[in-house]
Amino acid sequence: EPTERAGEWKVALPSFAAWQIGVVFFEPAPTAENGVTAHRGDSVRHPQNSLEAFSAANDVGADWIETDVHFTSDRQLVIAHNHTTGEYSGKDRNLVIKDHTYAELAELDMAATFRARNKLTLEQCPKLRICRLDEALDLILAQRKARLSIQPKCDCVDAVMALVRAKHAEAWVGFNDGNPAWMSRVKELDPTIPVFWDRGKCDLEKDIAFAMAHGFETIVPNGKWVTPEVVRTLKAAGFKVGAWTVNDPAAMKRFLDMGVDRLYTDVPQQFLDVKAAREGRAAARPNR
Repeated sequence: EPTERAGEWKVALPSFAAWQIGVVFFEPAPTAENGVTAHRGDSVRHPQNSLEAFSAANDVGADWIETDVHFTSDRQLVIAHNHTTGEYSGKDRNLVIKDHTYAELAELDMAATFRARNKLTLEQCPKLRICRLDEALDLILAQRKARLSIQPKCDCVDAVMALVRAKHAEAWVGFNDGNPAWMSRVKELDPTIPVFWDRGKCDLEKDIAFAMAHGFETIVPNGKWVTPEVVRTLKAAGFKVGAWTVNDPAAMKRFLDMGVDRLYTDVPQQFLDVKAAREGRAAARPNR
């Protein structure tokens, strides 16, 4: 498993048989930084926060995948944006995640609403159970392309970091959220883990001072509050700048013109197309 920072390479440890025949293995580098954060995965084309959405975001070439993590009542770390399941499993199966065990939640079909909204059949969109964080980390480590930006939806940073360390996945994760205590705790546990500090409307002076004091790398305001002045001020203070959540191509172009470094988007392929067009090249397409 990798322990080096993203972008570096190393010779992986091959099996004894591989050494015998002189084979040398190289660990693939992650996707080059391109400023494309797939918000809950490729979440327009696939049920959000599912392994399918994460794998698709890997395929299209996002360099980060954003996801959300909750505790179940039996302290399992599961992935969902809302604190309840109804948006995904249907209003008739609307469970409060923290009040139910993983086994109870795993009985739900987390693709039900997506399937109905897109008028898909069960064959086209099979049932999905709620995803655990360990499964998402396993996918990231297996595919070794995008990295995973984890948004805690409860006070679970210590438990998430314990799992990340157990899987030797430190080089493949970051954290994003607006809670200053939780993001500061990430840096206390491991100063090398990137933090993308989510903001609504920035109080520039206070936010810059706090982010500097705690070693955050990127400040990510809500897109409706991002202006050229905000971007210039944050960059002058030494921060990378993001914006969330941006799905309109015209808005994507506008933010790129301002110098925004990273956009959170539900349509990562579309954002990659916009970036490619600005650079006068064709965007890469996954083989499907």
